[in-house]
Amino acid sequence: MKRIAIIGGGISGLSAAFALEKHRRAGAALEYVVYESSPRLGGVLVTELVDGCLVEAGPDSFLTEKPWASDLCREVGLGDQLIGSNDADRKTYILVKGRLALIPDGLMFMVPTKIMPTVLSPLFSVRTKLRMAGEWFHPPREADADETVAAFVDRHYGPEMVDRLADPLLSGVYGGEASQLSVRAVLPRFAEMEASHGSLGRAMLASRKRIAHTSKVPARPLFTSLKDGMQQLVDALVSRLPAQLLRTNASVKSVQPSREGWTLNADNSNRFDATIIATPAPTAAELLRSASVELASELGSIQYTSSVTVNLGYDRNVRAALPPGFGFLVPRSEGKRMLAATFVHNKFPHRAPDDRALLRCFAGGARNEQILQTPDEELTGIIREELQQIIDLKADPLFARVYRWKGAMAQYGVGHLERLNRIETLLQQLPGLTLAGNGYRGIGVPDCVRSGSEAANKALLAVGLSEPSPVLSH
Repeated sequence: MKRIAIIGGGISGLSAAFALEKHRRAGAALEYVVYESSPRLGGVLVTELVDGCLVEAGPDSFLTEKPWASDLCREVGLGDQLIGSNDADRKTYILVKGRLALIPDGLMFMVPTKIMPTVLSPLFSVRTKLRMAGEWFHPPREADADETVAAFVDRHYGPEMVDRLADPLLSGVYGGEASQLSVRAVLPRFAEMEASHGSLGRAMLASRKRIAHTSKVPARPLFTSLKDGMQQLVDALVSRLPAQLLRTNASVKSVQPSREGWTLNADNSNRFDATIIATPAPTAAELLRSASVELASELGSIQYTSSVTVNLGYDRNVRAALPPGFGFLVPRSEGKRMLAATFVHNKFPHRAPDDRALLRCFAGGARNEQILQTPDEELTGIIREELQQIIDLKADPLFARVYRWKGAMAQYGVGHLERLNRIETLLQQLPGLTLAGNGYRGIGVPDCVRSGSEAANKALLAVGLSEPSPVLSH
């Protein structure tokens, strides 16, 4: 009987456990144990029902184009629960000099692919529009070193594009700053486009033409979620895993290699043939300090930021008065503490009854970690004051829910991919140890699912078990 430990019961750890469970049910001589230090499994995937509204404490959806989360949902019997975002009404605004400006049609992330909507948009100055026109003539360029997203975007479109688009877009995903994040790790496709085409605009158009010629599949929604909220995935996974193998309120103090595998220093010392660490990288560093100082140092160098989500529910009058679309982003230069707001009732109409408006507002990130210490009532007051300034929302909310996620979002700084290569080399010296989570090769839910599944497959290889691909019956 081979034994595998999984440290961390978030979506990465649960995905690893599910992959191992498939092998166990297929007859593999295998046992695994999930250790989660908090009272519940699932990490940031938390959904509450408040006044008829589905309130997400963490991610409310995931990118449709990354298949791993959708595939997992289907495997655990949630295929009929998958829903897409309401892209017919997908409009996003940027706060510019105190007023909301619509992101123009044809702007893909920050790359303009349609001329007239961009030319007519109040989002950019004449100087930036001229930079966009000149960008079409950029020659191909193979970068010889990593650089920040800000430096990359500035080189193509100028500093205004960094301030008004790149930085707010990335702060919504990573809680970080374009001036600190690695373009190779965060936007690898853009780095490849520059190498092959020079101009990002020309590269994006060429890509769209290829897709149009080769694919007859209708366009899919940008975001995918679950009818009853993201916690549905956690609940479905947990229901398919043996309860006796899932340990909550179970802290692991250290992980050490031994002659026969790995020893976990938990409530009791436990021996395992392999170990999967599916925690944030700094936690993994602490667990492995006695096993490998060098590996712990590399893991500890991966930075994380924190976030706060404030969910506010309103009545039908507010719903009717709000701008159409998915919400707005706030550049740091606007001097607000709010980073973004989502009009959930527009993005996913089934999240709120027809007579309710549901807003998700975000704060925190790299420049405002201290906001985590702000009491709920004061924090809600800050967000309400800024909503009044931005969209003239003066009404009292019917309810408010505040969620804090300390150290939840990994920051892929310059040199991140090189650091991952060094980590992989160091792991080769520690057979049976694998890592999973959002600190390595993707921060979203699909990336976490993929990393957990891949870590499980590596652990199975390490203990000499074969790799069938069975599917659990529902």
